Amino acid sequence: DLITRWRRMQGYEALWMPGTDHAGIATQAVVERRMKEEENLTRHDIGREALVERIWDWKDQYEKRILNQLRKLGASCDWERTRFTLDDMCSKAVRRTFLKLFSDSLIYRGQRLVNWDPFLQTAVADDEVFSEDIAGQFWTFQYPVVDSDERISFSTTRPETMLGDTAVCVHPSDERYTNLIGKKVRIPLNGREIPIIADALLADKELGTGAVKVTPAHDPNDYACGLRNDLELINILNPDGTMNEAAGEYEGLDRYAARKKVVADMDQLGFFIQVEDRQIPVKHSDRSKTPIEPYLSDQWFVKMDTLAQSAIDAVEDGRVRFFPSRYSKTYLDWLKEKRDWCISRQLWWGHRIPIWYCDTCSEADLNQAFGDQYDISFRRDDADTCWLICSETDLKGDELGSAHQLIQDEDVLDTWFSSALWPHATLGWPDKNPDLDYFYPGNVLVTSRDIITLWVARMVLTGLYNMGDVPFKHVCIHPKILDGFGQTMSKSKGNGVDPMDLIDKYGVDAVRFTIASFAGETQDVRLPVGYEDPETGEVVPQTLEHQTTIPAGGEKPRIKFPKSGKSYQYTSPWFDPDPGEKVARIVSERFEYGRNFCNKLWNASRFAMLNLEGYTPAPIDENDLTMEDRWILSRLSSVAEEMTTVLGRYQFDVATRAIRDFTWNEFCDWYLEMIKPRLWDEKQKPVAQRVLVGVLDSLLRLLQPFVPFITEELWQRLNEIAPERGLFTPQQAAESVMIAPWPEPPQSWQDSQLEKRFERLQEMIVAVRNIRAIYKISPATPLQLFLRCEASVADDMQNVSGQFDNLAKTLLESAGADVQRPSGSATFSLNDVDGFIALKGIIDLDAELDRLKGEAEKLQKHIEGSEKKLANKNFVDRAPAEVVEGVKETLAGLQKQLKSVQDSMEQLGGQ
Repeated sequence: DLITRWRRMQGYEALWMPGTDHAGIATQAVVERRMKEEENLTRHDIGREALVERIWDWKDQYEKRILNQLRKLGASCDWERTRFTLDDMCSKAVRRTFLKLFSDSLIYRGQRLVNWDPFLQTAVADDEVFSEDIAGQFWTFQYPVVDSDERISFSTTRPETMLGDTAVCVHPSDERYTNLIGKKVRIPLNGREIPIIADALLADKELGTGAVKVTPAHDPNDYACGLRNDLELINILNPDGTMNEAAGEYEGLDRYAARKKVVADMDQLGFFIQVEDRQIPVKHSDRSKTPIEPYLSDQWFVKMDTLAQSAIDAVEDGRVRFFPSRYSKTYLDWLKEKRDWCISRQLWWGHRIPIWYCDTCSEADLNQAFGDQYDISFRRDDADTCWLICSETDLKGDELGSAHQLIQDEDVLDTWFSSALWPHATLGWPDKNPDLDYFYPGNVLVTSRDIITLWVARMVLTGLYNMGDVPFKHVCIHPKILDGFGQTMSKSKGNGVDPMDLIDKYGVDAVRFTIASFAGETQDVRLPVGYEDPETGEVVPQTLEHQTTIPAGGEKPRIKFPKSGKSYQYTSPWFDPDPGEKVARIVSERFEYGRNFCNKLWNASRFAMLNLEGYTPAPIDENDLTMEDRWILSRLSSVAEEMTTVLGRYQFDVATRAIRDFTWNEFCDWYLEMIKPRLWDEKQKPVAQRVLVGVLDSLLRLLQPFVPFITEELWQRLNEIAPERGLFTPQQAAESVMIAPWPEPPQSWQDSQLEKRFERLQEMIVAVRNIRAIYKISPATPLQLFLRCEASVADDMQNVSGQFDNLAKTLLESAGADVQRPSGSATFSLNDVDGFIALKGIIDLDAELDRLKGEAEKLQKHIEGSEKKLANKNFVDRAPAEVVEGVKETLAGLQKQLKSVQDSMEQLGGQ
């Protein structure tokens, strides 16, 4: 949104296309889990049509919530263009792309080993799998060698897969087994005989027993070994994770129950050796959190060789650039593997694969029925026993008459297949239209590093394939916001943060400004949160226990607040609080950063506008500009230039910091304070007002992409007071700050020497204020300042002497190279200036010296105590390291305080 608003202000026709994707696996998993928890039903109980109907209802409810949250956050989208990856426009693009790939022989069906989710009963991509170490066992067993008394030992973490073993593998140079290569072993569980093979890629003679059981249908490394050695592939699992008929007497058992029985049976048969407890890395489905099974299955694939190469070339030749650039490595490394893309999923929610099977048709039948139709393609691959008909539109099944039945494939496409088409599908492709010509390719994609391979790479290759051009020129990778425990936020973990809670608490602009400050080139940002008592405001930090699903029985969890003793339901991605319930909403002190800034901007802008009575637009004579005017214009030009540069590099945190520092530290804390006397002086007021209006106008425009709501309100108020503005050529202001031009103050305003001189003035004023604080002098008490400095500096300071009185209630008595320090004065030193504040008559010097001496003695005693502790070897050796370190830090602080007190005594001692 920040990019869209900024580019629109720069004069571009900026389109941010809003929409949602159908999230096939994730969405079906959530709906199925709820059915199971609330009704004890599975999808098979209600059937495909009923499940899909339920998911559409769920989608409508949550899509509305997602889009409403985006609107509330101020997303400046063209909402009339909102798209959904299962809508008619996107579906048409999906069908055309599939047909095109099928016709070009880039899509094929094959039996491959895939990651199988037994809960969802579907294949999942490698990128949708995570590994987690869990407590497990490492078993060692033996197989007897056929026609011999010898046995061969091996180890495994999945004993049930012995039922699908088709070989035992050893290293060809392992002398322990060279005499056994070519012989056979017998699997005691079913009596099947399998060969002992030599394979240097699979077996490691230094690891374990050196022998490895080989189950090609249930392990990716074994699968590769099986292909190399032409081994049989025996699938022993059903799609739901139970054992199938190939498992013999274990058929019907759950995989874990089969594991226990296999171990017990091998023990009883005398072939169990030992078991060790270990932490075992186990792959899980990211969607269902179920341990996945390597599973032999018929799937649809996209050939990636030529498609991947085109996407590789696009980054390597600079047509697509990553920001930060290091993320191009993730993209390139994945594409260079050129692994074929498994695009089929055994789900019911999604784009159904547009393939129909006919096992009774002849080629002549198909030519007669479909030969002249451009939107249908058919073929029979070598491995197929039937014809495959791909159609862009649904076939009824009777196109070939009653003698031949067409049956559609049951699977749906991987969600990322349709998401990969988003940049051109949402603009109406494959139809030709002005929007597609005008807005494709886009300029920038903003996304997370997690989906560089899943989404970014596939958008590039499908864009090149369908459109002949890349879909975007820049890819901006933003940091990922984690929870307070360093975990990725997700629906399945229940640790997401409802933006509506944050907006209600802090205001939308505060949320936006804070999040923009997170968006740098770091990888992750942690966001600790808590829950706020709706009555007392007490905050309880979130714990891992709060990230939960609804407990058994359906009662929604509550959080108890110690001070009030009351309990409330709280917001969670897992459930909505009951109607009428008071809710403990999520809060985070991190958003105080944005709220404090917005309050500062609001108050400063209101003050400025309250002092614009009598404002009249007119060109300013540069000679009428004061030092502070020229300084703020120099800083404005520099900051606007810096923001344009860093936003072009997508360094949002740098831009946020730059505009905050300018607004808070320079405009509010210095410039507004400096011009107050001029705003109240009828002679000086006109120029001061015109500069103030010009700077405020530019400031609101610079801030608009970050905080659009508050800047729009302030802009409208400023338009009422000063509809025409501009320092040298006043003109009518834009109706809305959103469509006002991005500020580009001339570089000629920048004056680095002036900024250095102004910095010296600021340092002097701060030094005077510090002396007031040290000696507890009231801000209302006038002070006298003497400066020892070169003549040029003295002239500078005399020209702005009024600011010493204005900002520090201090009269500049004299400045020059021969200025002497008055007796009884406090001093400060800068690079080229020594300053003296006369304190005689302001404070009781003798009493102050006595107080300082007492303070010094007290500090000295504390220092000696700390030094004594650190000199005690027993204390240093035996006390916890953090305690010793604490004493060292305390000592350093005490010594610093003593030095400050001694400096003050030395200054006052010169009275």
